[in-house]
Amino acid sequence: QVQLVESGGGLVQAGGSLRLSCAASGSIFRLLTMGWFRQAPGKQRDLVATITEGTTNYADSVKGRFTVSRDNAKNTMNLTMNSLKPEDTAVYYCYCSAIPSSDSQLVYGYWGQGTQVTVSS
Repeated sequence: QVQLVESGGGLVQAGGSLRLSCAASGSIFRLLTMGWFRQAPGKQRDLVATITEGTTNYADSVKGRFTVSRDNAKNTMNLTMNSLKPEDTAVYYCYCSAIPSSDSQLVYGYWGQGTQVTVSS
């Protein structure tokens, strides 16, 4: 099993910045894609950004404001969020796809428990 732990959420004023971190631990043979999703109250969970072997992908709503990065040696990922807007308010979830064991090439998806980001106007 792979465990994901997020940190760095909080309350910030519009225009401010926050940095979220995600640490993966447990049985990890190979970590593939890592990413961030967010879910606002009453809405579906949406993709924010992903990173796969250095290739990044962003939702249009965060392009130019958010930057995703990862440290493969430490199995960690960060999301730097600048110019935050009230509509960025949501619970942010860390996600990864991974091969947990060298005995199998099956890929599994894992989720963190989420961290709240609140942007006040």
